[in-house]
Amino acid sequence: MTDVTPPPELVKQWATASPVQSNDENWAYEFFIAHHAAQWGADQELEACVKLLELSDKNARDFLYSARRPKPPSLKEQALQALNDAVKMADDTPPEGICSDQANIIRRALEQLDD
Repeated sequence: MTDVTPPPELVKQWATASPVQSNDENWAYEFFIAHHAAQWGADQELEACVKLLELSDKNARDFLYSARRPKPPSLKEQALQALNDAVKMADDTPPEGICSDQANIIRRALEQLDD
């Protein structure tokens, strides 16, 4: 999912502009509300765009959803990324790390798994 959380500086600016002054006790509450309000607004905008696209092209709806609300990476994709990161780190460290031959075996096994 695309992150629509407003930056803390912007939330602080909004809180400062508020007629009710912010303090440390309600800061987390204000940030929580700002995050969820931004997400709700982004979802409303996405729905409006999808309705317009549906008028012209039914496939555009799926494309827009997949582009703007992507699914998190599968466990297989995460494992492959972790393996690639481990190999990169091992290349920069003494030989105690994972070797390329081991990594290739693990990579081939992971790639054969279904997502």
